[in-house]
Amino acid sequence: MAFICIAGAVLAPVLAPHNPFDLASLQLMDAFKPPVWSGEGDATYPLGTDDQGRDMLSAIMYGARVSLLVGFCAVIFSTTLGVVLGLLAGYLGGRTDAVLMRIADIQLTFPSILVALLVDGVVRAALPREVHDQIALFVVIFAIGISNWPQFARTVRGSTLVERNKEYVQAARVIGLSPLSIMRSHVLPNVMSPVLVIATLNLGFAILAEATLSFLGVGVPPTQPSLGTLIRIGNDFLFSGEWWITIFPGVALIVMVLSVNLLGDWLRDALNPKLR
Repeated sequence: MAFICIAGAVLAPVLAPHNPFDLASLQLMDAFKPPVWSGEGDATYPLGTDDQGRDMLSAIMYGARVSLLVGFCAVIFSTTLGVVLGLLAGYLGGRTDAVLMRIADIQLTFPSILVALLVDGVVRAALPREVHDQIALFVVIFAIGISNWPQFARTVRGSTLVERNKEYVQAARVIGLSPLSIMRSHVLPNVMSPVLVIATLNLGFAILAEATLSFLGVGVPPTQPSLGTLIRIGNDFLFSGEWWITIFPGVALIVMVLSVNLLGDWLRDALNPKLR
């Protein structure tokens, strides 16, 4: 299921029946058309249309593309930062370990979504309003990524504390390898299994965080709507009878996050022989 969701999002320009963001192709007369199985439905729009006449199926596929892009980039950023800091803390120990882990502990006392909201607000306030839409995607990726690095750092630190005392690391020290070479070539490959599992599970959390930020109006711009933006737009029409505008993007978000979490559970079982 996860691969189907990812393929549908990545191949949206090829598979989607319409381009919902091509303003020249939009017809306002087709606005608020219900799903095809409804009495007033149109086979041209299987899941109906929104207030601008955009095909909901196409909008969901393009929106999922943006959500996955933000999720993947945020997870890559938080994984890279967390692994680097976790390796340094676990291998070097001492004051470096104490400082980095206390920073991680402080950040873990706050919900990640609040940290993401704070970072997003600070960055937007520090930059001119004229560039907000141009950099909104990068700001959201940075905000979500910086809010999740402590999980990776603590996991990698714990594994590094175990690995640094093993014989192969001691042998690398004896032959004169630098600490950086030892961490990169010897310790890192042996601490990556749990990181891959956490990264897969965090992809679902990152997608939900992006949807939350976009629903609150501080995520991606309306010109690049994600699933969260579509849900927010549809929420304005939920009680006026056009339920499909918000329900279908919400269902797509649930299915995507659930399938990604199931993929993470499968990876955990596959990479841990004790769970087979």
